[in-house]
Order: sequence, then structure tokens, then C-alpha cells
Amino acid sequence: MPSHLYADRPAQPPEPGSVDALISQTRQLRGEVDAVRRDTVVDDDDAQGRWQRALCDLAVHHLDDLRAHLGQLKEGLPPASPESAVLPQAAPETGAEAQQTRVGSAEWNLLTDEVSWSDELFQIFGRSPEAGALPLDELGSTLFSEDQPLLTAMVTACLVDGKPIDGEFRIVRADGRVRTLHMRGEPVLDSDGCTASMWAVLRDVSELRRSQRAVRESRDSLQRRQEIAQTERRLAVELQEAVLPPWRGSLRFPHDITGALDVAAHYLPSATSALIGGDWYDALELPDGHSMLTVGDLTGHGVTATSGMAMMLGALRGMAMAGIEPGPLMGWLNQLLETSVQPALGSAVCCRYDPARQVLSWAQAGHPAPLLFRHGQGRSLLPPEGVLLGATSGAAYGQAEERLEVGDVLVLHTDGLTPRSIEFSKADGTERLLALAPHFSAARSAQDCVRLVIGEFGEGEREDDACVLVARIGS
Repeated sequence: MPSHLYADRPAQPPEPGSVDALISQTRQLRGEVDAVRRDTVVDDDDAQGRWQRALCDLAVHHLDDLRAHLGQLKEGLPPASPESAVLPQAAPETGAEAQQTRVGSAEWNLLTDEVSWSDELFQIFGRSPEAGALPLDELGSTLFSEDQPLLTAMVTACLVDGKPIDGEFRIVRADGRVRTLHMRGEPVLDSDGCTASMWAVLRDVSELRRSQRAVRESRDSLQRRQEIAQTERRLAVELQEAVLPPWRGSLRFPHDITGALDVAAHYLPSATSALIGGDWYDALELPDGHSMLTVGDLTGHGVTATSGMAMMLGALRGMAMAGIEPGPLMGWLNQLLETSVQPALGSAVCCRYDPARQVLSWAQAGHPAPLLFRHGQGRSLLPPEGVLLGATSGAAYGQAEERLEVGDVLVLHTDGLTPRSIEFSKADGTERLLALAPHFSAARSAQDCVRLVIGEFGEGEREDDACVLVARIGS
């Protein structure tokens, strides 16, 4: 900060027109930023929204400060005169008035003990001009006790060593308000090089620091949310990998029997969510030689949904191994879900296949019906009665049967298979799957059929997870 006694040349005031233009630009930019701030919708769980809102608040405070500084630059320094010692009563700070009184100046004359404060500084300190400006040795009495040593050190370094002052401290005004002030100053030397006075500019940065703190806290909160989300995703992926069948490629069971199943499946993650959903698929050879096929979807994402899926799939496997038929099995799953600690809804389809009779018994709970492909044609199986799991207490679930033939292809899938952003001109998921019938007929394995499904649906911007399971009746 250049001393007014040692300036190389007189300060040249800027052209009023250029300052007016800057003030106008600042005012316009402030309005645009404020509009963005108002349009930022924030709820309690939106950490990123709170961070964005805090950044807008900080930008508004910076622009308010800039506009105030430009206004003072336009007005210039007030003339020094004896009358300036008699100042009007300081009015209380309110609204826009407080926005314009953030910077004040002071000079402490060490030779005459005179103290000169600007009008703005009286307003910043909330002090009546009749009470007079505070001498240096009394200035510290307005500070927080822990900030007083800092002010003492800065003033001593300035007066004794000739160092400039640059630091912040907190004051408690007479009305009880706490303000944070940034002080910049330097010694003014006399002709002998001795310190004659100290001149300083004090800026009220309370709102600015509050906004910066809000940005910092909201940013930290957002980072914590992101770290929690990453951890949750990792746990959900690990749990999903531990629960879903470990086999890859095609699986054939029972072995060496006409009408045995060739099975393949695939999980397709969401393209728009970082969290794993509650979709599952499974195929299991049962003790009586039958086979169990299932796909399902539990509402929600993350560890909660994945752990719920693990519970459902574990119960389903156990009941299937115990010989419970698909219809009654769905009823038990419904009761399990409605009594679980974490309430949720689920959809599922469960099939039991008898290779000796080549008969498929199946039930569904609010789920897309299996698709049957035969001789290059495809159709949806007629679904028996069944509501969503967890939707109704004591719900009854019907069971249907379908006789299969060698070469038939059965496709089970969850409803997230179709991207929701698909154009209206395209067919829905079921129609698109049925259109693959000629290709399924030419496929040599269930795995080839899964590849066809992935080729049709795998590249879309899917908003939910999905599973597809294909079973082919072998010879």
C-alpha cells in the first residue's frame, strides 16, 4: 500500500465514465448470478446442490464488494477539513445499506494522538461518531480475546519495524454483532524517516468469509457423499458378485438327458446410475432332477437393494431345493418381503422345469412373462395371477404350465432391459425381443442367444439395471 507521503506522483483519478461502465457491468452480472442462485433448487439430501448454491452466494458477495469498491472509486476520497471531526450519528446497518459500508479507513497520529476514522469505519464498528474514534491502545478491547495478540503483533511490527499490516481479526460490536475485519495498513514516515502515524484500510469481510465457509463445508459434504457412494458401490458390487451364480458362458443341466437345458445369462448395469440395483438371475439343478430358473428385481439401488436381493435369492433357492412349487414359493417370498426390516417391492418370475416330461411350471409376481421361441416364431406365455412382492399381505399366486419341445428357446428378463430413452417410433422391449425369433432359431447355444440380446439392448442409455436369462431345450 503506497504511502501518501512517498508517492512518486499524484494519484490520477479514473475517468468517471469508465467507472460507471464497470459499475453497470458489475450490477448486470450480479443480477445474472443471483438469478442462477434463485433457480438452484436444493433439498436436504442434495449435497451437490448445496455446494452449487454456496458458490453462487460467494460470487454474489464478491460482486457486491466489487460494486461497493467501484462506487468509492467513483466518489473519490472525502475532503479533509476541520468540520469532518463532527460527524452525523451512525445509523444501524440494514439490508442494502450494510452492503455499501464494508470498507473504511483510519489514521492514528503518533505525534499528536489524533485519530481519524472515516464515516464507513464508524458504521463497521457500530460506533457512534459522538463516542469518538478508538485510539490504537483501545482498539484491541473490541477484539475476541484470542485475536488480540495478532493485532498487537501486527501493530508492533508496523510501528517498530516499519512493516506493512495485512491480517484479519474478529470484533464484537456494541450491539453484540460479531464481524470479521481484514486490515491492511502501513507506517507513515516523517522527513527524518521516523514513524509519524499509521494509516490503514479496514474491510468488513464477514459475509464473504461466511460464504467461503459455506462453500468449503458444502464441498466437504459433497466429497464425503461421493466417498460414501464409492464405498457403497464397491460393497454392492462385491455382494452382487458373491450372490449371483458364479458360472459364465453356457450351463447345461441335467447332464446327458434328452430335453436338458442349455442356460446362459447376463447382467446389464445401469448407464445413468452409479449404484448397483437389486436385479437377479439364477439357474439351479434341483435334487429331484428338475431345474429352477428365475429372474427378479427388487426396488432401490445400492447396498440396501443388493442385500435385499441376496435375502430374496437365498430364500428362493432354499425353497426350490425343498421342492416347493413356483406358485406357493411366490407366496412365501411375498410374506418374507412384507416382514423384512427394509420395506421394498419386488417383481419376479420363477420356473420349475421337468426334463423327463419337458414341462415348465411357472409363476410370476408383477413381472414380464417369459418369452417362448419355436420354429422362428416367438410369443409371450400367458401369465397366471400374481401381484408385486411386498404389495399386498396374504396375496395368492397362480401357477401355469407349458410343454416345451427340443429346440425351444425360453427368454426371461427384468423390465429394465429396455432403455427408457428409446424413441417412440421404435417397438417396445417385448416386441424387439420377439423380433429376434429368426436369429434365435439359427443360434447354436443359449450363449449365442444372450449375445443377440446384448447386441440389441446393450448399447442403449439404460436408466435401470437389467438381467436376461436364456434357456434352450437340447436334444
